[in-house]
Amino acid sequence: MSHLDHHYTPNTLLSALSDDDLALLKPHLTRVSLAREEVIMQANKPVEHVYFPEGGIVSIVSDMVSSGRTEAGIFGRDGVSATCLLLGSDRSPHESFVQVGPMNALRIDADRYLEAIALSHTLRTTLLRYVQTTLVQSAQSTATNATHRIESRLARWLLMCDDRIDGDEIALTHEFMGMMISADRSNVTVTLHILEGAGMIRSKRARVVILDRAKLAELAGDSYGVPEAEYRRLIGPLGNEYG
Repeated sequence: MSHLDHHYTPNTLLSALSDDDLALLKPHLTRVSLAREEVIMQANKPVEHVYFPEGGIVSIVSDMVSSGRTEAGIFGRDGVSATCLLLGSDRSPHESFVQVGPMNALRIDADRYLEAIALSHTLRTTLLRYVQTTLVQSAQSTATNATHRIESRLARWLLMCDDRIDGDEIALTHEFMGMMISADRSNVTVTLHILEGAGMIRSKRARVVILDRAKLAELAGDSYGVPEAEYRRLIGPLGNEYG
């Protein structure tokens, strides 16, 4: 396995591809700028483009009539949008949009993407390994929301966001954090004060600064680390997790 020159892209999933597999995609990739809240995949609509983010954070959101919007997963420079295409479906009931941005991404038409995958078993295998990591992340989120206190849930998601961006400051609204941990704004505010009082973070208007990852990881406990370990095993290093 070779690694893509990071002067071309910091997307670590593309970096995990062999030269031959990358060559199938690269002629069709176009770098685009995506604004915060920009939708890159509509719910229940055929996928037109696939995005490999180079920064920022994309939210995958479930919109339920009775309970509103809940985050089903996140990805950034570690991944790719529209994993449903790899599983034989041209659409998903979940919307994907830029939650932390603006950001750059490499975009490819869905048809060209599927044509490249059809030409290479190893390309498909690497991308399916990424799908496995997203499934593990989703399962871990379900287990965490069912068994962990709100402080642990928020610590986990802050660590996950920190893994996917440069620096220690994350642009996160209270609304987004509420979606992340299935909590209302008032509980998010109280929890942020608790984490700030413990010296783990500094909370500013629509921003969170990570001060002590080790303490956050201790608070998150076994809610954090399983999807990250699966990503390392199947794809490669993930962000700031060693920091």
